[in-house]
Amino acid sequence: MLYEISAPSKIQSTIQLPASKSISNRALIIHSLSHGVNTPSNLSDCDDTNVMIHALREMPETIDIQAAGTAMRFLTAFLSIQNETHIITGTERMQHRPIEVLVDALNTLGAHIEYMKREGYPPLRIIGQSRETWKDVIQLPGNVSSQYVSALLMIAPYLPKGLTIKLTGNVVSRPYIQMTMEIMREYGASTEWIGENLIIVSPSPYQDIHFIVENDWSAASYWYEIVALSSSSETEIKLPGLYKHSYQGDSEVAWIFEKLGVFTTFHPDKSISIQKIQSSPTLLEYDFVNQPDLAQTLVVTCSMLNIPFRFTGLQSLKIKETDRIAALIIEMKKLGYLLKEEANSILFWEGERCEASLEPIETYEDHRMAMAFAPASLVIPNLRINHPEVVSKSYPHYWDDLRKAGFIIKEK
Repeated sequence: MLYEISAPSKIQSTIQLPASKSISNRALIIHSLSHGVNTPSNLSDCDDTNVMIHALREMPETIDIQAAGTAMRFLTAFLSIQNETHIITGTERMQHRPIEVLVDALNTLGAHIEYMKREGYPPLRIIGQSRETWKDVIQLPGNVSSQYVSALLMIAPYLPKGLTIKLTGNVVSRPYIQMTMEIMREYGASTEWIGENLIIVSPSPYQDIHFIVENDWSAASYWYEIVALSSSSETEIKLPGLYKHSYQGDSEVAWIFEKLGVFTTFHPDKSISIQKIQSSPTLLEYDFVNQPDLAQTLVVTCSMLNIPFRFTGLQSLKIKETDRIAALIIEMKKLGYLLKEEANSILFWEGERCEASLEPIETYEDHRMAMAFAPASLVIPNLRINHPEVVSKSYPHYWDDLRKAGFIIKEK
């Protein structure tokens, strides 16, 4: 499938964003461990959450989580403390995404997890073990995926002595770990982050509560991009269900885009309005170590606004749905922008241009590639994107929402 996208000259719309899949998937694991009857409400309707719901509800012997990295990490830990044996697998790309750090940690604590194909990668055979013999202390490098840490944290209240996690070095994606701890606390767990690198979870079961999932700040980032790239000062978008004091680290998008000329108004009804203001920085520098999922949005936005940038803290982008640093360099070149990388964690643009081929943008089975590049149609008419269906991973009605806002999308 290929979409050709044309943008409206002015946008004034209210968009109902999807619920946060990050919060949804954490709440589902915790709810399942609590054996409660109050299923979290306002759950995300995306692929990643749907595979989690199916896995936890059906608990089949072989669980195929498709392309859902969150489900792979969280379920690996969850299944380790069940008195059952399961195989967990996913797409071809998922079978090339490393999981050795988490598996080693779980096996060290007391789990029994085996690799079925390639050492260090899914698929996995998980043989549930008695929790009584599990250890209560583990050390992890802080620069690995925060989902490894979150996976361990969520099962920790059900270990006989709880769990102490010692993180070494610099901790990346810290807000995602803090999100996990906050949701755990809402469900009655006792968690404490001491200093920079020590997390302690006490042994106590979760409580059955009514939990409401807030809407997704990551999804909001594409609407911030649209406002930033719009040529009309009258462009204004309202986004319900976004909390000013959010669990989500990606709520920083409001502050980042203010530097790019987008102002956020927070309303008492837990909605926001975003509109264009005058701002034109000569350079944007930002460390994405805590918000890596915003990187693609900001790369495309700054390039389209001709604002040079230097973005650091991108090391986790190499092991996402695709190598996002490599993908951005390739696809931005099609639009006439020569990006460069450094040290596998830095992406920058110094204003260097080339002739644009305007070939269709490839999405690499990565939802965020499609969603970050679509707003570029405000600058590049009739932008074409291959495999636009990948947005179902996190924002299934993204294209419908663009149409609602006045974009014309033709299937070619």
